[in-house]
Amino acid sequence: MPPDAIGIYLHIPFCAAICNYCNFNRGLHDDGLRRRYVDALVTDIRRSAEPAVAADTIFFGGGTPSLLDPSEVERLVTACRESFDLAPDSEITLEANPESASAATLDGYFAAGVNRLSFGVQSFRDEELKRLGRLHSAAAARDAVRLARQAGFDNLSLDLMLWLPGQRPADWLESVDALIEVEPDHASLYLLEIYPNAPIKDEMARAGWSVAPDDDAAEMYLEGLARLDRAGFEQYEISNVARPRTRRARHNLKYWQEGQWLGFGCGAHSTYRGERWRTISSTTDYVGRIGEGAEVTVDRRALGAEERLEEALFMGLRLADGLDLESLRLRHSVDIWTQYGRDLERYVGAGLLVHEPGRRLALTRAGMLLANDVMTVFIGRPVR
Repeated sequence: MPPDAIGIYLHIPFCAAICNYCNFNRGLHDDGLRRRYVDALVTDIRRSAEPAVAADTIFFGGGTPSLLDPSEVERLVTACRESFDLAPDSEITLEANPESASAATLDGYFAAGVNRLSFGVQSFRDEELKRLGRLHSAAAARDAVRLARQAGFDNLSLDLMLWLPGQRPADWLESVDALIEVEPDHASLYLLEIYPNAPIKDEMARAGWSVAPDDDAAEMYLEGLARLDRAGFEQYEISNVARPRTRRARHNLKYWQEGQWLGFGCGAHSTYRGERWRTISSTTDYVGRIGEGAEVTVDRRALGAEERLEEALFMGLRLADGLDLESLRLRHSVDIWTQYGRDLERYVGAGLLVHEPGRRLALTRAGMLLANDVMTVFIGRPVR
């Protein structure tokens, strides 16, 4: 496929229950609305068709995409395939919750063309799952992995959450060890972000739960990654590890490597041909406007040269491979070290950054813990 093949993101906003920490664009599942929403998505994809445009990833995100019937997934994959030049070896990912995984649905998703599953496990400790308002148990997560393998999936990703209320280092490492035991192909290790209006914040106050001190959280992150290293995973991004090379998330790499993608569905974002826009957030408004043939995108704007460079630096530095300095020079007509080197030297001296002159600039693992501090160097600095 061409190196500039786009990704396709499909937002599925329905959930069987609303987790007490979630800040995504989602709502409770309604069977009738879901069917109308899928119809609208298919229409939206088809009216945006560009059959000559190469695409090589589809990502069903949510919400809980595993609330879709396999036949609905097949309709959406078919719409993408008929509307764009979708590569035969495309990565087609569906996010799934363990409690919605059954042998029949997983067989159906595999038959529909999905070849990568991302399970939102979050923890392998039942006590922590209850605190998060999750509907599954640790046993159900293990069963979901087993059923997915039986269905034929050879590319499985599991999410774990770090820095949960009341979580001790030993608790976190218990979940890491459990993840290693079920042998996924990819894992995402997310730090729980507690938003100001999140219900879990009130629950923490009532129950007297607190998160671990920063020093403990840093040790949890580092030791968790060390165990994954020993188990044969490679860290390729601040929060992501994979079996060597072949199981890196191809769709997400587009976000980190200046790729292009089209987003469909309420709240979805797109970055394409030097522009960025988003789709209206309301599910019912989205369905209604699609039915009327009306526009559903808002906030469309051109990306300026400085914004594109700043984003390339922020996102690229998240990768373990770091920034390819020569590629950035060719794409953005700037020598990164000449522009920012004076301020970056102290991070190199502190062992937080690796600088290979003319070739690469990358965070060390210790540097990843302080990535936000390092990245402030790039903020609001006009290119000379």
